[in-house]
Amino acid sequence: MIETHPTLAQQAFIEKEKLHRRNVRVWRFMLLVLLLSVWELCARLGIINDFIFSSPSRVTICFLEMVKDKSIFMHIGVTVMETLVSFVLVVVCGFLIAVLLWSSRSISEVLEPYLVMLNSLPKSALAPILIVWLGNNIKTIIVASISVAVFGCIMTLHTGFSQTDPDKIKLIYSLGGNKKDVLLKVLLPGSVPLIISNMKVNIGLCLVGVIIGEFLAANKGLGYLIIYGSQVFKMDLVVMSIVILCIVSAILYQGISLLEKKIKF
Repeated sequence: MIETHPTLAQQAFIEKEKLHRRNVRVWRFMLLVLLLSVWELCARLGIINDFIFSSPSRVTICFLEMVKDKSIFMHIGVTVMETLVSFVLVVVCGFLIAVLLWSSRSISEVLEPYLVMLNSLPKSALAPILIVWLGNNIKTIIVASISVAVFGCIMTLHTGFSQTDPDKIKLIYSLGGNKKDVLLKVLLPGSVPLIISNMKVNIGLCLVGVIIGEFLAANKGLGYLIIYGSQVFKMDLVVMSIVILCIVSAILYQGISLLEKKIKF
């Protein structure tokens, strides 16, 4: 086996890319520090009302107080669990229904306008109805989250499946294959990037749906903390919950990105 070594030009390019990524990370961190510093300074100088807008120090104190009684971990765990359950159901249901629509032109043409209508419907309008139908419990939150993401997931996957290379499909049929062979040998392998990119979108949408559900039908979770804090004017609690939500959403997104890298390589 012949070993190949990178040329000087390749080594220079690799070093340049490493330097670029390092600089990006440094500038990201510096921008974050700058924003937090300006926020804290404005609060301390009275430029903004720290009771209304809070401040990094007040948010940190609020977080540490909830860490002491461990309540914050319970609220984060509930929201993450509801998001992951909703996400799995959205991915599975969306994929299966998209395959069904791809396999039957008649079913696709019948259901398409209804999917478009349901996808365009503001999902927050469904929440009060879901409470009446399902009760004030976790089922309502999960169904609300699913309703936010599933219709867009189905339409995106179905559109991608419909645009599969027709020459490859003709080749399968010309060799005596059937629709199952097209699905397993052409459609699914060629749609992996589409499915992964769709998952990246859905994980965020599921988190949004969970928060909508927790606003109306929860007694724990980050969405509950936000709505409770706004009702009793504990803005430190509200801002802290929003910051944690940003961190959770970033972690979930990076989890899908790591899955994408493992599948690729």
